[in-house]
Amino acid sequence: MRVGTFVIVVALAASAIGQQRAEAPSRTGDDLLWKKLEARVEEIISRLDGVMGVAILDLTDGRILLRNADRVFPAASSIKLAILLELYRQDQEARAGAQGKAKLDDIYTFDPKDLVEDSQTMAGLSAGVTRVTNRDLAQFMVAVSDNAAANILIDRVGPGNVNAMLRGLGLTKTMLRRKMMDVAAARRGEENVATPQEMVRLLEAIHKGKVLNKKSTAEFIKQLSTLKQSYIPRYLPDNVQVANKPGELEGVRTDSGIVFVPNRPFAISVMTAYDRDERAAERAISEVALEAYHNFEMRSKTSEYGRILPPSEPAK
Repeated sequence: MRVGTFVIVVALAASAIGQQRAEAPSRTGDDLLWKKLEARVEEIISRLDGVMGVAILDLTDGRILLRNADRVFPAASSIKLAILLELYRQDQEARAGAQGKAKLDDIYTFDPKDLVEDSQTMAGLSAGVTRVTNRDLAQFMVAVSDNAAANILIDRVGPGNVNAMLRGLGLTKTMLRRKMMDVAAARRGEENVATPQEMVRLLEAIHKGKVLNKKSTAEFIKQLSTLKQSYIPRYLPDNVQVANKPGELEGVRTDSGIVFVPNRPFAISVMTAYDRDERAAERAISEVALEAYHNFEMRSKTSEYGRILPPSEPAK
C-alpha cells in the first residue's frame, strides 16, 4: 500500500507540474524583442547632437517605452493636434445642443489681417470673398500646418478651453500658451510645450474614445491621417495609415501620432531640441518610428513564442 500511495503521489505531482507549465508559458521571446527595440532607440538617441525624448505606447496591451519622456519640450506645430481635438469636441457638444460652441461647419470669410508667417495656403485666398468652414481651416492646419488657420481656430475654440480639455485628461505639462509665430511671447517664456509621454497619452485617449464619440473619433482620425510632409511615416511602407502632426522650430523637431499596424496599432511621440543639425534630428525621428514599426509589425503576425502564423480566415 505504501508503494502504491507513493506512485500515485508522484504521478499527481508530475501532472500538476505539467499543467502549471501549460498554463504559464514563457514570455521571454516577446520581452527580448521589446528589449531590442529599447536598445535601438537608445542608440539613436545617443547619436543625436541634441536632446531627444521618446514615448512609444502599445495601444493593444498598454506596454510603454519611455526615454526622457517626461521632459518638457517645445511642442512646435504638434500642439495643433490639441487644437484640432478641441474643435471636434466642441462640435460634438454643439450637435448635442450646447450653445456657444465652435462647429466644424461654421463659416469664416478670409481677412488678410489674419495672415502670419508660413501661411502660404491662406495667403492665396481672396480677401472678403473666399468663405471656408472651420473644417477647411482644420484641413489647412493639418495638411500644410498653415499658421493663420491655426490662429483663427485658436480664437474660435478658445485657448483656455484647449488647456482645460488637456487638464481634464490629466495632462498637466502640455500647454497652449501662445498663437503661432508669436515670437515676442516665446521670448517671454510663453512657449507651447508638451512631453512625449503626455502626447502618447493624449493619442491613447483619442484612440480609446475617451474624448469623442465613435463617429467623431473616426472623422478626427481620418483628418489627422491626411498625407503630409512629416517624419514618422517617412521610412514606413506607403500603405500604412499614420495619423500624426509634426512640428518644427529653429533647433526643434517633433512628431506625434498613431501608426495603424494591422491588429497592433501604437502611439508614438518623438521630440527633439537643441538640434545642431535639424536634418539629422528629422532622420532620427524617422529611424525611431521605423524601429517601432518593425517591432509592432512582427508582433502583429506572430504567436507569443515568435512563430509567424497565417492570417486568420474570416468567419463564415
